[in-house]
Order: sequence, then C-alpha cells, then structure tokens
Amino acid sequence: MKPVVRKPTKEEREKAKKWPTWEKEVSTFPWEYDEKETCLIIEGNAVAKTSEGNAEFGAGDYVVFPKGLKCTWEIKQKIRKHYKFG
Repeated sequence: MKPVVRKPTKEEREKAKKWPTWEKEVSTFPWEYDEKETCLIIEGNAVAKTSEGNAEFGAGDYVVFPKGLKCTWEIKQKIRKHYKFG
C-alpha cells in the first residue's frame, strides 16, 4: 500500500483550499493512517517511505494516503498542506 500522488484537477484544487492547513519543519517520523487522508501540498517537499516503496511529493501535488497505511515521513523542506480525513 502506497500513497497516490498526482496533480489535482482545477475543481479539486479549489475544494482543497477550504480545508484546514497543517505544516511541519524538516523532520522524520513514523505515521499510521487510521482513516483515509487527502491533501494538497502548498509548499515544501517530502517522502513517505512504505514497505512497498517510496512516494515523493511536493508543492502542487494532490496526495491520497489510504486507510491502514503505515509509513515514515521524511520532510526535506518545510511542508504546508491542506488536508481532509475520511
């Protein structure tokens, strides 16, 4: 199981701008998703390392983290994102 990384549609980008914002400095930490998370990366760059490979994403990417995913986040440049659970 890996995150899905792609470019958002115009509609997805507009919807995401209404979601809450989260940011974090350069760091590495483990994370487990107990529900699906969808996010739009506003700035920065990170890698989600999973048992099935790595998923790299950055500013402008639309990322979907599936429920049940266990990964290690490696934030390479301070990240800011709009996000939605469920």
